Amino acid sequence: MAKSTTMNELKRPKQKLTGKNLARKWWNQKYLQFMVIPGLIWMLIFNYLPMGGIIIAFKKFKITRPISEAPWVGLKYFKDFFQDIYFADIMTNTIGISLLKLIIGFPMPIIFALLLNEIRGIKFKKISQTLSYLPHFLSWVVLGGILTTWLSKTGVINDFFMALHIIDEPKSFLGDPKVFWGIALISDIWKELGWSAIIYLAAIAGVDQQIYEAATVDGANKLQKILLITLPCITGTIAIMLILQISGLLNSNFDQILILKNQVNISRSQVIDTYVYQVGMTQGNYSYATAVGLFKSVIALFLLLIANKSSKKLLGRSLY
Repeated sequence: MAKSTTMNELKRPKQKLTGKNLARKWWNQKYLQFMVIPGLIWMLIFNYLPMGGIIIAFKKFKITRPISEAPWVGLKYFKDFFQDIYFADIMTNTIGISLLKLIIGFPMPIIFALLLNEIRGIKFKKISQTLSYLPHFLSWVVLGGILTTWLSKTGVINDFFMALHIIDEPKSFLGDPKVFWGIALISDIWKELGWSAIIYLAAIAGVDQQIYEAATVDGANKLQKILLITLPCITGTIAIMLILQISGLLNSNFDQILILKNQVNISRSQVIDTYVYQVGMTQGNYSYATAVGLFKSVIALFLLLIANKSSKKLLGRSLY
């Protein structure tokens, strides 16, 4: 009887969401709606209102004069950026570091979450999770100081490599441009691995345990359960996170790069975000910096649209 009632409810056509129904639905969720208001206000103030300043990318703006009085220069600053002698290095570093984090860094939290899920010792599992979360709560200023010490000639990394006879004499790793991309990748994984795995652990926790029990009866081993049950069940979460990661391909973690960058490794560490900061905040060329930042945002929008459409077509999952 219950099953028949449920089927009838599913077959029943959905009511159109009229203004009256929408108002009733909003009122029934009034407390939840009120909780959203501070977030909306924050987003309006810090995300939408500043967008009016984008116009200075097309004007010769000076801080001493209002934006309305600044002369119009069109696409001049965009052309200047494309013709900049550092353009090739900046784009290569930005895309290179981001691709490394996408190809290598993105799957790591998924693998870590799958491994944690297989741990049966509750105490050991909690300790592992806690230790993996800790670096996330330290700022890059603190972690940058730690890494600078570790990677110096007298640091623990040199001692470790020399003990294994990987290197013959101490070297300053942050003074070697060739290894900067690797340092950026490994340090980013170290800091965010545990924290990023949380969302995948939550998705895994939502998988119906009866499916695993049925697989056990059929003789499936742990690897088969992971490949044939766990991963397909969390594909939606992985797809959403991948779309967001691809859309931020030109974001190279400003805090991390700014802390680890120096004049010796700048040829491999200068990215769009640090270049915008250098040109805008230290040199006061706000129009040029805004044009570079706007260029990055437009590319990010196209990447988001392409990644979302591809995911929807291939996996049937998307942001919208």
